[in-house]
Amino acid sequence: MKVQVVGLSHQNASIAVRERLAFSSEQTCAALERLRQQFPEVEVVLLSTCNRVEVYTATEGDSVPTRFELAEFLARFHGLESSGLAEHLYQRTDEAAIRHLFTVASSLDSMVVGETQILSQVKQAYQLATERECTGPLTHAAFQAALKAARRVAGETAVHQRRVSIPSVAVADFAQQIFERFDDKNTLVIGAGETAEETLRYLQDQGAQDVTVINRHVERAEELARRWRGRAAPWERLPEALAQADLVISTTGAEEPIVTLDRFRTIEASRYQRPLFVLDLAVPRDFDPAIGDRPGVYLYSIDDLRQACERNRGARDRELPAAMRIVDQETRRFMADLHHRATGPVIQRLRKGWEKPKEEELSRLFHKLPDLDERARDEIRQSFDRLVAKLMHPPLESLRDEARHGIPNALLEALTKLFKLKD
Repeated sequence: MKVQVVGLSHQNASIAVRERLAFSSEQTCAALERLRQQFPEVEVVLLSTCNRVEVYTATEGDSVPTRFELAEFLARFHGLESSGLAEHLYQRTDEAAIRHLFTVASSLDSMVVGETQILSQVKQAYQLATERECTGPLTHAAFQAALKAARRVAGETAVHQRRVSIPSVAVADFAQQIFERFDDKNTLVIGAGETAEETLRYLQDQGAQDVTVINRHVERAEELARRWRGRAAPWERLPEALAQADLVISTTGAEEPIVTLDRFRTIEASRYQRPLFVLDLAVPRDFDPAIGDRPGVYLYSIDDLRQACERNRGARDRELPAAMRIVDQETRRFMADLHHRATGPVIQRLRKGWEKPKEEELSRLFHKLPDLDERARDEIRQSFDRLVAKLMHPPLESLRDEARHGIPNALLEALTKLFKLKD
């Protein structure tokens, strides 16, 4: 049996590398289909978020795709050069892979520790792989156990008790410094991706009602606005929307600023010096930094959130040991179950192999002693059972002892050869 994760995250790769390897939902479906065709004997789950791209693989056998094979797959799928890509990918196997999955699902490996979005993303990745028939017994067990570990961390520690995702920190730690209330404010969201949607969720938790969504593709803006009881506007109306806004959340993927200083000056007079709060969560930035120097404008970029995130991380550090103990406990429990799963078939075949000669000898003995009554036969059967159990005890005890510390491949192979269990 083999369990593995190969991938990259904000811990070891820049956003420039991550965004080139990121998968949309549609791309994830296509990638899963290709992975199933290329590695038909392997269970696969593909997790892709703004902060990580990870391929989880598992097999009942001994071979899973190598880091280099998966690097080649990722590069080919995205039309990139594969040379050097493997250097950006980490690889963890068996217990280390399971601990990593549990840590990710529990939001202990997130950019903002304790954010809640990652758990739903792990669920979605697992469900999507299941729908595409890419999962199996090992991935089912691993991801169900990961969800259990995450629930324990959330319920038994204070890791999740404060707002901790990037959008929630932006709203709670920054926007609330400017506005005491949001129900009377005009909120403009520029962009319609995951960050924009999560920001809307937090804004509405704080009472925001008047929400406008603008995106280059108006259909996506309409879809997002409909889900969050807002209204959509076409991209061409961005200057008008900026003139009316009190609070702006910008999350586009534009390569250059969508609001330059000159463009902002054209609508500045129509704002009548009303305060404007802008959270520019885009990378690269959507707003020219010079706009922040204009009267009444409070402009914050994602870098400005780092200090708040670090404060939250400091508070989380006190909870991390307890959270990691839970992850370690659940990892050990899962690995014990996995080791039992690995040794179980060998134990069953060993018992079956000894059962056959036992029954043959009993049959031969009873044939030679036809006058034995049933009581005597039962006593003889019990003696044979005790003898077989005593003879089997040492190898089985050794197997169980080894399994407590890991999958005992060498011992399994030795027992299989010694007792010819492959047959």
